[in-house]
Amino acid sequence: MKSSIATKRIIIGTNNFNKVVDLASSAKIGLPKGQTDTEFLSKIKPGTSFEVQGEKYHILECDTFDYIMYSLKRQTQIVYPKEGSYISMRLDIFPGKRVGEAGTGSGAFTVYLSRLVGPYGRVYTYEQREEFYKLAQKNLGEFSEFDNVIMYNKSINEGIKERDLDAFFLDVRKPWEILEEVKKSLKAGGHLGILVPTTNQVSETLETLEKTGFYIFEVSEIMLRKYKLNPQRLRPEDLMIGHTGYLVFARKLEE
Repeated sequence: MKSSIATKRIIIGTNNFNKVVDLASSAKIGLPKGQTDTEFLSKIKPGTSFEVQGEKYHILECDTFDYIMYSLKRQTQIVYPKEGSYISMRLDIFPGKRVGEAGTGSGAFTVYLSRLVGPYGRVYTYEQREEFYKLAQKNLGEFSEFDNVIMYNKSINEGIKERDLDAFFLDVRKPWEILEEVKKSLKAGGHLGILVPTTNQVSETLETLEKTGFYIFEVSEIMLRKYKLNPQRLRPEDLMIGHTGYLVFARKLEE
């Protein structure tokens, strides 16, 4: 059996235990109490439960969030779901769209984009570092539903092949250095989204966007606060992630 989105499952247990498993693998699966194997799990219908050494677990089909957060191998900071869903809405991404991306990194957002644009859309993603490029290839292959991603192991400073793209997303260190090249790849009115971790990067980006002929319509930051799952004592969790990145959104204007 070849690994794919269809062979992925997630095991849910007590104390926030989450583990993504691949039924295509023959490896033993360690659990908080004991272990199981994929042969046993493949016989269990998703949405039902099983027990190992008196401990109850539920098995579900692995969704995109599960794969990105609990399974995807990463060597870089990723675009987290709380940003990814908002970026996709702001860039107006839906089935059939043609979207550019740089850099690919570990491929987390590429996986999400691929599912959003569907079988008739395309994602063109650029990653300069070979080790990240190869990792993203592997991650995408593990959870790809459509053959709709074109990957480049090159910097977009060397040029972007595509033209008339609907949208472009940048997660690079110095986005202001490549805005002219990105603008060439976008259709008139095309959407641009940029993620940077520091305020000085935002300032540099804004200044260059204005000079380059983009209409800037938002700079934002998304905070997510989770709650303890106790109906009798419902309150926020004690710790939270304070910051992941700043988002800048703009649209291409004609000369």
